[in-house]
Amino acid sequence: MSDNPSIISLEFPAEDIAVLTFDDPDKSVNILSQPVLKDLDRHLRELENRSDLAGLILRSNKPNNFFAGADVREFVTNIDCSADETIKMSKNGHEIFGRLSKFPFVTVAAIRGICVGGGAEIAIWCDRRIMARDPKTSYSFPEVKLGIIPGWGGTARIPRIIGLSNAIEIISSGDPVDAEAALALGLAEIAPADRLLESAIALVRSEQQSEQYLKDREQWSGPISISETELGFLGATAGAFIQGQTKGNYPAPLAALEVMLEAAGTDIETALQLEAEAFAKLFGGSVNRSLLNVFFLSDRNKKIAGPKGVTPREIKSATVIGAGIMGQGIAAANVKRRIPVALGDVTTEAVARGVQGIISEVSFDKKTRGPDAKKALDYIPFLNGTTNTDELASADIVVEAIYENADAKRELYKRLEPKLGENAILCSNTSTIPITDLAKGLKHPERFCGLHFFNPVRRMPLVEVIRGEQTSDETIATAVAYSKRIGKSPIIVNDGPGFVVNRILLPYMNEALLLLEEGASIKAIDRAATGFGLPMGPVTLYDTVGLDVAFHAGGVMERAFPDRVIPAKILPAMVEAERLGKKNGKGFFDYPTDRRGRQKPVPSDEVQQIISKCQSGKASADVNIADRLFLPMLLEATRLLEDNIVSDPRDVDLGLIYGIGFPPFKGGLLFWADSIGAAKIVEQLKPYAALGKRYEPTESLLEHAKSNRKFYD
Repeated sequence: MSDNPSIISLEFPAEDIAVLTFDDPDKSVNILSQPVLKDLDRHLRELENRSDLAGLILRSNKPNNFFAGADVREFVTNIDCSADETIKMSKNGHEIFGRLSKFPFVTVAAIRGICVGGGAEIAIWCDRRIMARDPKTSYSFPEVKLGIIPGWGGTARIPRIIGLSNAIEIISSGDPVDAEAALALGLAEIAPADRLLESAIALVRSEQQSEQYLKDREQWSGPISISETELGFLGATAGAFIQGQTKGNYPAPLAALEVMLEAAGTDIETALQLEAEAFAKLFGGSVNRSLLNVFFLSDRNKKIAGPKGVTPREIKSATVIGAGIMGQGIAAANVKRRIPVALGDVTTEAVARGVQGIISEVSFDKKTRGPDAKKALDYIPFLNGTTNTDELASADIVVEAIYENADAKRELYKRLEPKLGENAILCSNTSTIPITDLAKGLKHPERFCGLHFFNPVRRMPLVEVIRGEQTSDETIATAVAYSKRIGKSPIIVNDGPGFVVNRILLPYMNEALLLLEEGASIKAIDRAATGFGLPMGPVTLYDTVGLDVAFHAGGVMERAFPDRVIPAKILPAMVEAERLGKKNGKGFFDYPTDRRGRQKPVPSDEVQQIISKCQSGKASADVNIADRLFLPMLLEATRLLEDNIVSDPRDVDLGLIYGIGFPPFKGGLLFWADSIGAAKIVEQLKPYAALGKRYEPTESLLEHAKSNRKFYD
């Protein structure tokens, strides 16, 4: 009997054509779990000696999914196994899938929808692949994004089929290729989605006639035809590129490159052995564990739906008030999902600039790297720029995105709320001001919440959905559903200054300024942060978000937490000198514009003079800048949990990864803390005791250290 008789079915559309169809009735996608692998193995064993067959076709009954790869949860179950056990696990896949390349007939993978990871390896072991001409169909090996490499034959088979250079690009990047790209690479044929099976059968017939598949089998079982000179050049150039992309923080892409280069001159069996050994070295390593945690954080977030048992209201139209960079980004996210959106501001000039910015964004074509007139015309009907309050108030959801001033925001609500529909939801994009404070004076505070987006909105997936003291469950559920509809990843946050991300970020940002005042250099501070893995340093981040914005946000945090926020002198001095950041071309760096309109940072003598006036001394040579930056962040995260701003450390970690680009290879701030251990962190804090409350271990950190607990426990 089959372990999973309902997942894999065997049919014969013609006497000599076998079709194995995958369709897990309990899941939206097909996953290669151990029971499915065993069932596949059983079917392949039964078919391998059938001399009466012309071909075998593998396909999925799910329209948007061939296979979503291996069962990641099973990976976690086995993550502490020995290297020998891991090699055995890899070889088991080689043995099962390898049968597809040895049958006495043609094997074809008919792919419609996503085909990734282990599913891509099933397909690459077949003689041929045929992909549906469908925008949702793609092929990829995303294993490097989990800190490992393909372990079921991907690194051995695909270089022999599409060439070593192409294989290195696909496997080391983990990025998908669509059907057209697969055709160009010689990876797959293309067929209409509604005639995929018929086309696969025709491909079997064609191969039976030509017997080209037999010649390819022989060629693909041997070494790759490439000279030592070409191999050396490819290794050097690809290695340099990968190193530049990963900064040495992600070992899997380089490991994939190395195993493919080493295996190029060997036969397929040796290549498979090398793959299994390389896979075992990465599996269960710190980066693999961290990236698996990020995978589970993301997977958990997809299931967030707001308060249980509450049905969200339907959002058919939206309004964004504030036509600046943030407002444009939020409105563009609506337009891209074809939600009619009104954009408002105080002047027609501001609205016009905002509308132009939105059209530029939504019409951008990635291939031509410029605007597409057809896309612009398609999206324009969904956008209405206006200064008319009645038009702005007519939407189902209104997102206020004006500047960070509580009085200005409340004055806007006072004018706007009386004109809103009886079910309309009002949201603020505030980054730091408590929602309960902003709700004062509202007649319907239950229909008001925070909806904090991150800049640039088009790239940053996070939205903080913030519950004020009187916000209703229905409002939260609706805000969560709306955020997902416009392509964002929401976390639900209780009210408090700075919420989650900015409350944790601002101590880090402020500490950078205090380090400058102590004599540390801009370069040393930014380098410590990027060396830790952040996409940019805190000084560069000040210029990116705007020093005036940071000054206002810092004021909110200082008033909320005066015992541990030490105001830096540099920030108000910079704002007074009208050095506001990239937006006006002058921040901690000067930003001259080149001929192509690009800004490049240049050190500023004026800034050095401002810093010198604020400095209290010369930096100690043995100062650990990374400790000074990241320990206050960690302590603030523990306080945030103590204050019940969020109840789960996973919300903190996902928020920081999605909101500020906290390095995924560390798994999240609290996951990283767990990898170090609370007791060790308490020891790391001791040299900084003289700096006061901001470096004082919190009760929860001390408790974790004493009991040897982890935050993820």
